[in-house]
Amino acid sequence: MINKVDRNAERLRRHRRVRAKISGTSQAPRLCVYRSNKNIEVQVIDDTKGITLCSSSSESLKLEHGNNIEAAKLVGADIAKKCLALKIENVVFDRGGYIYHGRVAAVAEAARENGLKF
Repeated sequence: MINKVDRNAERLRRHRRVRAKISGTSQAPRLCVYRSNKNIEVQVIDDTKGITLCSSSSESLKLEHGNNIEAAKLVGADIAKKCLALKIENVVFDRGGYIYHGRVAAVAEAARENGLKF
């Protein structure tokens, strides 16, 4: 019998392991990335209050192709601008259980280039 691997369940296990170690505060909220097959979504979350401060996605930016690195760079730049408008400079990066590569890395690098520190 062939064992099937549930990739999303494995990702969620990794995500829970990472979330046990990091948390967003008012001074440094958590920048959380979610990557789907069609889009990429980013939220800035204050875990102490349990609220989302701002968010951005390739869907909200109405990008034609939301599943490539160029879209991820635009989403990263957009979230950085929204954070700076809210006077948030420092964030804690939460890769969401994904490896730091491709679209996830592109979001992080674009956010750093546009003024966020993490």
